[in-house]
Amino acid sequence: MSLSKKRNLTVALMTAVVAVAQAGDIKGVVIDKENTTIVDGLGSKEEIKERVKQIRNEIDIFMGDVRDPNGVRTAMRGQERVFHLAALIAIPFSYHSPDSYVDTNIKGTLNVLNAARELDTQRVLVTSTSEVYGTAQYVPIDEKHPFQGQSPYSATKIGADRLAESFYRSFDLPVTIVRPFNTYGPRQSGRAIIPTIITQLLAGQTEIKLGSLPPTRDFNYVKDTANGFMTIADCDAAIGQELNIATGIEHSIGDLANELIAQINPNAKIVCEAERLRPEKSEVNRLLGDSTKLRELTGWAPQYTFEQGLAATIEFLRGNLDQYKVGQYIL
Repeated sequence: MSLSKKRNLTVALMTAVVAVAQAGDIKGVVIDKENTTIVDGLGSKEEIKERVKQIRNEIDIFMGDVRDPNGVRTAMRGQERVFHLAALIAIPFSYHSPDSYVDTNIKGTLNVLNAARELDTQRVLVTSTSEVYGTAQYVPIDEKHPFQGQSPYSATKIGADRLAESFYRSFDLPVTIVRPFNTYGPRQSGRAIIPTIITQLLAGQTEIKLGSLPPTRDFNYVKDTANGFMTIADCDAAIGQELNIATGIEHSIGDLANELIAQINPNAKIVCEAERLRPEKSEVNRLLGDSTKLRELTGWAPQYTFEQGLAATIEFLRGNLDQYKVGQYIL
């Protein structure tokens, strides 16, 4: 389908094929609701199309790299709205290769912003992360909470957010910084805590390998996160704003693991592995978000309980366990 014939044109900028072309994660849900061009950095065009069979006729796929300003500009040309979700996100890998995070997360965001300014893009949504806040200094965490770069990953996301703010203030670019707290759901990478636990349990392992158990997180089900993106994109009052997407409920990693053990395999026990622990000063011990600002601007509210989200995630992983490297610690 020619881009010129589409209405409500949107480009979704992505990083990895595993995270892109699947209708259950943030990026998949967003593209499922729009006439969209996917810009992807990894995987062949055929691999991506295989993963997006359900919406293949509704999207165009542009193979590129967010670090390439010319490719980003080409992908964005003729598009009205940009969902910028391209990033390196694995915190452990950011300890290993921080320079690659600067190139992708900061310079890549600069490429998106420059292209949007040049092309007069109508809306730009820059995806942030709750990790920019670091360990909560007060709860619930609203958008006025101080930033603290407790990992190279979070530091680069802070830098990307501030670049986005500067383009709004300096050039009146219609940008919104969207800050989801921890998102989970079907098709999530095996690096994330919830699929890490569930896949080990479903594989019948009785020793569930984890890192630190006391930290708490505010978990968003992926469809609620995606709905947050869509409501923000449709809200002109959100331009120039930073907006949390959060449930306002926290769960410790230990409690989460014990609940999943009780549901799937009560005979399992937790084993803490040293290699899975973050450096002491880098661990974010508490994240509990406040989405009052988003609710007041858009009327957004989560539609899925934590129990419903976990049930859907378990069901997906049970049927797709062969896609995961169970028990392996992946940077």
